[in-house]
Amino acid sequence: MLRPCGPEDFAAIHAIINDAAAIYRGRIPEDCWHEPYMPPEALQRDISEGVTFWGWEAAGALIGVMGYQRVADAFLIRHAYVLPAHQSKGIGHRLLTHFTAAPPPRLMVGTWRAASWAIAFYERHGFVRVPTE
Repeated sequence: MLRPCGPEDFAAIHAIINDAAAIYRGRIPEDCWHEPYMPPEALQRDISEGVTFWGWEAAGALIGVMGYQRVADAFLIRHAYVLPAHQSKGIGHRLLTHFTAAPPPRLMVGTWRAASWAIAFYERHGFVRVPTE
């Protein structure tokens, strides 16, 4: 079930991001990897700066989240994570479909260049790469 996330979901959002981000270990620049990948203070800062989360819930627990933020004239998908045990089951697709069903004029995603699996996911959903510049 898709639902908006609220302050009561902070711990679950934090856990999902860090569990799913373990795949980045050894793949992103070493100076960008932290334990945990996203400290709670960084997540709280993102939320206070306007990142809004939606989640996918199953059996009463969040198992995937996607956060977006308005930046100038665009909406930026900032965080998209699904617990490893639930990946490749369509949850990311369902979350992204929520954002693309009636997309704003500009919907953008940022991800690590080394995250080929994430880039392929977004390309399968109609996103195109823009030049790094």
